[in-house]
Amino acid sequence: MSIELNANTREAQGTGASRRLRRAAQVPAIIYGGNQPALAITLDHNEIYHALRKEAFHASVLTINVAGTKESVLLRDTQMHAYRQQVMHVDFQRVDLTHELHTKVPLHFINAEAAPGVKMQGGVVSHVMNELDIKCLPSALPEFLEVDLSGLSVGQSVHISQIKLPAGVEVITHGTDPVVATLTLPRGAKSDDAAAAGEAEK
Repeated sequence: MSIELNANTREAQGTGASRRLRRAAQVPAIIYGGNQPALAITLDHNEIYHALRKEAFHASVLTINVAGTKESVLLRDTQMHAYRQQVMHVDFQRVDLTHELHTKVPLHFINAEAAPGVKMQGGVVSHVMNELDIKCLPSALPEFLEVDLSGLSVGQSVHISQIKLPAGVEVITHGTDPVVATLTLPRGAKSDDAAAAGEAEK
């Protein structure tokens, strides 16, 4: 997915200047990195607010059109107002399209309803992770990674090594093959075997 934003360069900086921009429905932002000077910009509040509501915006290489040039960037930080639906500031990091990048991508859990542990044993899926650290070339960056839960029974887990990765994508793991999701019985519930054993004792 190609996502583009339009921006203007920002000359005046500081708290007062930022406050004036926000009153004019503009959002102060910055583009940094890539062995180039940081570039202060402004964004239309309505455009960036709605863009931030899309999951893909947080895990895609974005294009910012500013001063007649196109900047390839990743979203790195967003500051929101404490109680208003207002974007206060946004940070973007430049991306070199020829070099690997490190970023986080969200996990999409699929087929939970088809898992034997859910369908026949009344189990519940717990998500241990909701995103993963990955590295890849910008052209290979996925919007999300799918975690297939269809084979899980109660007491089983899905590990990072079981996630199917797109070509060119590598997961940066912290530890030895961490667990991504587990399937367990709700608290207080008994498995079929335990229930049968309990009946036999009566």
